[in-house]
Amino acid sequence: MRLKNSALLLLVAILFFSCDKKRVFDKYKSVGSAWHKDSIVTFDLPELDSTKQYNLFINLRDNNNYQFNNLFLIVALEKPNGYTKVDTLEYQMAEPDGTLLGNGFSDIKESKLYFKENATFKGKYKVHIKQAVRETGKVPGVTALDGITEVGFRIEKKD
Repeated sequence: MRLKNSALLLLVAILFFSCDKKRVFDKYKSVGSAWHKDSIVTFDLPELDSTKQYNLFINLRDNNNYQFNNLFLIVALEKPNGYTKVDTLEYQMAEPDGTLLGNGFSDIKESKLYFKENATFKGKYKVHIKQAVRETGKVPGVTALDGITEVGFRIEKKD
């Protein structure tokens, strides 16, 4: 009976993920149990159709060890010619009572954070993501950001 339930769960998972028609690129990289302030997560993006528009997302997996209500990220989008556009972004990660936002049934949550809409690409790009969280009233950044376990990047076709 247990094997039958496992097979059914696997089938449902495969069907769920195969129906993701918008996905063009979707990868995660582990940062361990804490994301160090000097750790830059880099994604080499595939060459995309330059006539189409895409929506870009930063995906995070976090757990109950994450102790902040928000998250600051420095995201650099590097073009093939070396020109790099850098954005400093802020995202809300928890409710005022500390309950983590995101999807998930356990203490691990997955957050899909908008980065850019209607983006176009010509050539091969890279994305560099770094955390920039600071404690209130303190200048130095948080050295090891507990609770963030994986950082991802996703590209979706624009409808």
